[in-house]
Amino acid sequence: MTTLLKRPLKLALVQLATGSDKSANLSRARSRVLEAAQQGASLIVLPECFNSPYGCHHFPKYAETLLPSPPSNETAPSFHALSDLAKEANAYLLGGSIPEYETSTKKYFNTSLMFNPEGELIATHRKVHLFDIDIPGKITFKESEILSPGKKITLVDLPEYGRIALAICYDIRFPELATIAARKQSFLLLYPGAFNLTTGALHWSLQARARAMDNQVYVGLCSPARDMEASYNAWGHSMVVDPNAAVMTEAGENEEVVYADLNEDKIQETRKGIPLQGQRRFDVYPDVSEGKIKFEEA
Repeated sequence: MTTLLKRPLKLALVQLATGSDKSANLSRARSRVLEAAQQGASLIVLPECFNSPYGCHHFPKYAETLLPSPPSNETAPSFHALSDLAKEANAYLLGGSIPEYETSTKKYFNTSLMFNPEGELIATHRKVHLFDIDIPGKITFKESEILSPGKKITLVDLPEYGRIALAICYDIRFPELATIAARKQSFLLLYPGAFNLTTGALHWSLQARARAMDNQVYVGLCSPARDMEASYNAWGHSMVVDPNAAVMTEAGENEEVVYADLNEDKIQETRKGIPLQGQRRFDVYPDVSEGKIKFEEA
């Protein structure tokens, strides 16, 4: 059986409380990331829209221009803050997501940036599936009023550990992304996400456990802390789920950092006990991981 996770990895999810002051958000993120690093985390995750409030009317105000890369500090202060912080923490850092403005197309995106311990950008993921929902009497939200979707699946190789997959929030509802990532030998699926009080109660934990169960890999969901004074109320409950769909750790509603120790043994144990990998019937249905897949934005 193929080894996916080469050595044990300590994962930290920073359930950050964010407000209207971008500089304060970046400072708060720095404090929490360094706290996680001091606890031995080698992969640290921030939530969706960690540098700003979440909401369509906020995206243009807080958007940063990331291309051409590397951007200037003036056009992308969050990019440089994350780069410096990854180096200071000596850890892999997934900067949740930030609003991005692309000057060449005049489009906005919801974009994740990942940096290695040397502070180098190693991956960018633009949210592929936009959060457009209308639940009568509960919530209506349409990201597509402002944002444009990304056009690729994002897999990242961490040389010391193995391959992981990045996606954002609503992306988790589309199992094809997770299935492709797992079939391409990812050991961990990461989703910075800001579910709300309606969808969070319904599906947050369910989606995390389902993606882990289907693919027998680790899954991490990182939410902002809940702020009932904000215009959008995040669910919280950042969590890590193991390959057998058991919740390893779960935050509450407020700001906190949660940790999980990931290891290869759990993946192997799960896959030996329920050997899905050798039982799929690609003579009956197609293998989605062998289809036409985009790994580049172009």
